[in-house]
Order: sequence, then structure tokens, then C-alpha cells
Amino acid sequence: MPHWTALIEGFLVSIGLLLAIGPQNFYVLRQGLRHRHVFAVTTTTFVSDVLMISLGVMGVGRLFADNPTVAYWLGWGGVAFLVWFALKSLKGAIWPDVMTDDRIEASAGSAAGQGVRIAILHALAFAWLNPWAYVDTMVLIGGVSVKYATDAARLAFLIGAVVASALWFYSIGYGAKKAAPLFKKPVTWRVLDGVITAVMLGVAAVLARHQLSL
Repeated sequence: MPHWTALIEGFLVSIGLLLAIGPQNFYVLRQGLRHRHVFAVTTTTFVSDVLMISLGVMGVGRLFADNPTVAYWLGWGGVAFLVWFALKSLKGAIWPDVMTDDRIEASAGSAAGQGVRIAILHALAFAWLNPWAYVDTMVLIGGVSVKYATDAARLAFLIGAVVASALWFYSIGYGAKKAAPLFKKPVTWRVLDGVITAVMLGVAAVLARHQLSL
């Protein structure tokens, strides 16, 4: 399989997961809206995501890829998760949940430290103490990557996922002020969730086809 295909798939899976706003993203958004320690928070979040994705693809994914039975069932687990995630996003597209200032504050928690050190510690907490982050990066992304037989292909998949992470976190960190009004419109969430649904179902179909060929 061409490496560019792996790179594109890594990008699509990663960006699809990141578009589903969670506490970590809300914290980066809040710091961006306040113009407080944006670079430190965004970089800490991005580096944490890269480490988790790398563990998922080159660690957990590679380990499972060397065990055909585990890789087979992990692959189907990835298909099931992708379909579930797509259905969840489809629900959001039908009944959008807009992002208000109060929701950003509430979802980011009480992390309101003044100094850059506190901001970094909060970013680390949102990254490493979030169980869904492990599911997304190590289980799902690692599970999707098991279909690539070579380290070169898995590396391309990893690079695609990392590029998506960088694009997302730095965009919401530095573009929060300009993007905030857009995220308060239901139509924005309809479009985003619609795109996520299509991407996740597409990746699930490709992965399922690969699983059926085994």
C-alpha cells in the first residue's frame, strides 16, 4: 500500500477525533480566547498528543501487529469504535450543541492559574489524566495502524496523525478569538459533525475491507 495513503489516513483519523471537542480542547480554546500562555499551553498539549500517538502506532500498534490474532480482533475493535464514533457525530449533526462562553469555562474546569508553570501543569493534566485520550491515541489510532505491515508505512501513518494534531491545536490556540463567533452557530457544528461522520465511516469501511481480506 502506498505510503501516501497511510499518511492521509493517519491525518483523517486524527483530525476526526480531534474535531470532537473535549475538556483538553476546551482548555486550549479558553487560553486562546484569553491570550494567556497560548504557545506554552498549545505546545505542551501538542507534544503530549504526539507522544501518545507514537506509543499507539509504533508501540502498541506494532506490538499487536506482530501477533496476527490480536491484530485481527483489534482491527475489528477499531471498526466498531469508528462506527460508534460516526453515529455519535451524526447525532451531533442532527442536534448540534453550540459552544458558548459558559460551556468553554465549565468544560475546561477550574484551571485558572496565573503563571505559565501552572498553565503547563494544567495542560499536562488535561492530556495525561484524560482516559479518552488513551482510547483515542493508543487503542483506536494504534488499532487502525495495525493493518500496515511495514515500519515505513506505520511511520507515514504516524506523520499524518501528527500533522493533524499540530494543525488542530495551534489553530484553535491562536485562532480562538476569531473563530469563537463561528463556533456559537449551530450550522458550524452541523457541518463539522457531518464531516466527522463521513470521515469515520469512510475509514471504518476501508479498515473493514482490509479485515475481510485477512
